Amino acid sequence: MMQLPRAMLIDLDDTILSAYGRPEIAWNVIAAEFADEFAPLTPQQVAAAIVQSARAFWSTAEAAWRMKLGEARQEVVRGGFAALGASGLTLSDDLAIRLADRFTAYRHEQMFVFPGAHAAIDALKARGIRLALVTNGAAATQRAKIERFALAHRFDHIQIEGEHGFGKPEERAYHHAMDALGVAAGDTWMIGDNLEWEVEVPQRLGIYAIWMDSHGDGLPKGSSIRPDRIIRSLTELLPGEE
Repeated sequence: MMQLPRAMLIDLDDTILSAYGRPEIAWNVIAAEFADEFAPLTPQQVAAAIVQSARAFWSTAEAAWRMKLGEARQEVVRGGFAALGASGLTLSDDLAIRLADRFTAYRHEQMFVFPGAHAAIDALKARGIRLALVTNGAAATQRAKIERFALAHRFDHIQIEGEHGFGKPEERAYHHAMDALGVAAGDTWMIGDNLEWEVEVPQRLGIYAIWMDSHGDGLPKGSSIRPDRIIRSLTELLPGEE
């Protein structure tokens, strides 16, 4: 077991909280709730179109969309509906908005702290490790999660994109967090579920990068990004807990 670092930068969503993982499951659940309004299309067809639209949308979306996630989801659903329009069935914009807003509410309802995450963070802090929570997203949305799940007092530095005006994968996001903790890259680990934000860029800066693979899916096929380490739970960061 390698020696623990002086500091860790830890992501929030799908690292500490189960928040956005496997959206296709959530879209299928929500589409089923609106099944009567999709006929003759099936909820599965609608969900599949939305998931495909979401992938296309987020692959090119500007960072500003992370500040207005609800509106972004409405755009995603509109894109899915447009693709389904080729079938000759017109799905209303009102339905797109209601479906997207229900998805947002459902995600909020289903969110939870991964088992052992609180205890792992507390144990790391007790060992004297400097901890920063570094998360992208809107200020109000992310701050509400931090308060809801009792995270603020567990970290020495809280860094929310919407509060600071910059976020991952901008290099200054990592530098700012390390400066706040008083550490250098060689003293720091980054932990998170996004291969670009929490692995590729941190590695380029000299940070030891750990990828959170909470579902055990493994690296995407063909990925050129190679984490320094892969874990499924924050508890694995503690000596003897792998």
